[in-house]
Amino acid sequence: MYIIIVGGGSVGYYLAKTLIKTHHEVLVLEKNRGTHKTVSEELGEVVMQGDGCEVRIMEEAGVGRADAVIAVTGDDEDNLVICQMAKMKFNVPRTISRINDPRNESLFHRLGIDATVNATKIIYNLIEQEIETNEVIPIAALKRGNIEIVEIEIGPKSPVLGKRISNLQLPEDALIISVIRSDHGMIPGPDTKFELEDSVIALVSADKEHDLRDIFTEINS
Repeated sequence: MYIIIVGGGSVGYYLAKTLIKTHHEVLVLEKNRGTHKTVSEELGEVVMQGDGCEVRIMEEAGVGRADAVIAVTGDDEDNLVICQMAKMKFNVPRTISRINDPRNESLFHRLGIDATVNATKIIYNLIEQEIETNEVIPIAALKRGNIEIVEIEIGPKSPVLGKRISNLQLPEDALIISVIRSDHGMIPGPDTKFELEDSVIALVSADKEHDLRDIFTEINS
């Protein structure tokens, strides 16, 4: 599949890295020159500098032959424009958007975006449904405490595939709070084993996010 990812931040970077490892053709589009330079040093020629909201740039990126466009910028308005343009002007079969403000989710679906990813809502629902009241971590406090919500998909070459959580050497203070399997979320225990296509949701300090992702996505030599 040919997949265009718009947004070269941490979400776009690690998504591209994972898709490349599973032999998809990937192009990352990032408008910020500094971010583009940093990401291209890691990923090479699959990174293009430009604004994904511009028709000309998307044409240069080859959106007309893309199987999917994934918008993961930090701006919901940009993500919506990118996905609508891909869907309506270029007839891209599948559009997926990151949503930063949970209030925008219903709007995105009404406007024809195929799928949305809203980490805040996922975490909030899991906490509300599964954890005792005295253990709830207020979502608003996460950013103030420099804590990141991280979502990682277990691919066929992930080094944690088939391993128990208790066998992982996680970064200090990292906490796996949910495993989503076959569209069902669960609170994992030490003996939970990771299966193919699991989505793992974790909390980790911002400076340890890369270390956490590498445990799940890097193949041990």
